[in-house]
Amino acid sequence: MTSPDASLSGIRLRRTGGNAEEIDHLAERFGGRVGIDGLMGDLNRQARRSRFALGRAVDSAFRWERSDTLTKRWWPQGITTSADAFGEEGAGRRIAVVTWYSKQVDGLNKGSRLTFVDLDTLAYRHVLLVVPTRDEEGRIGLEPLKVHAGGIVWAGPYLHVAATGRGVMTCRVEDLLRVPDQVGVRNRDLLTLGSSGSGKASTFGYRYVLPVRFSYRASAQEGQAGLRYSFMSIDWSGPAPELVVGEYGRGTATTRLARFPIDAESMHLVIGADGHSSPIMLADAETQRMQGVAVARGMAHATISNGPVFPGDVHVGPLEGVRRGGRRFRWATPIGCEDISYWPATDTFWSVTEHPLRRWVYTMRRTWFEDRGAPRP
Repeated sequence: MTSPDASLSGIRLRRTGGNAEEIDHLAERFGGRVGIDGLMGDLNRQARRSRFALGRAVDSAFRWERSDTLTKRWWPQGITTSADAFGEEGAGRRIAVVTWYSKQVDGLNKGSRLTFVDLDTLAYRHVLLVVPTRDEEGRIGLEPLKVHAGGIVWAGPYLHVAATGRGVMTCRVEDLLRVPDQVGVRNRDLLTLGSSGSGKASTFGYRYVLPVRFSYRASAQEGQAGLRYSFMSIDWSGPAPELVVGEYGRGTATTRLARFPIDAESMHLVIGADGHSSPIMLADAETQRMQGVAVARGMAHATISNGPVFPGDVHVGPLEGVRRGGRRFRWATPIGCEDISYWPATDTFWSVTEHPLRRWVYTMRRTWFEDRGAPRP
């Protein structure tokens, strides 16, 4: 395992204690955990193949159901797949997971959610992200996870969600819970667990919830600019996996990229002697409006948005400085490109777009960029 560079120790993540007891209480209240198998056997929405995701590098695409395409409350941001979780083919699964964040509508912010998609059938279901709480009298409650969720990584049993200045929020996939009929109330404007006895629970109308188990809280030493965890991906190409994180920035804002080592056995971030996780690489990408970066065959592929009118770009270059020695491919993605994830076995990228009426999940072949002169390591 590569040791963190002492010069980078100003950027840090510290894992919090966790919500294991609170999640156990929720599982008992809801009749037990259902996990990924239970969820994938109960998908209730249907995506459709689409030929209208216009971008020079787009190979295939699908679109959501009409209500999800039109909603102005929920905005897609991050994407990961079962290939991220297990390295190659995804341990027999072909699943994509997309993050959405909620804007405030009618005075209500519902936080963030995940969408699990069966890539063979394109059936999908939304899952609400929740934070278990405990009051002074020991009563368990629920709060929405209010983060931008600009990126997500499925790493073994965990889903790591980017939380910008707060760091990383982590859920365990097997903690997926189904709210049963006898407990749930279909109130789309209310999130409450009610009393532990006969009280009803309401989860904004969502049948499934996934609680945050712990977080990696971001900090920086005095004099060091804190890292914004705008997006993230996982790089399996080395002897051990690494978490790649980056900053969205415009104007004078920083646009840095970093690597954090992951322990291949536990799939936790490696913790140093000081009790923190520290980056083993920190560099300025010199690329504004980055929405996501995925490393493939030793090169970083960064999606770059051009607003709600023009298609997005992809910049290919070394992770240590995407712009330096790299090449930019104009209008490679549809309008409103966001996060990006790499599937090694198929040599393709997966990405997602955010704007209403122009929302797709789409793929791009890595060789499309290579055939057109993308740099090689």
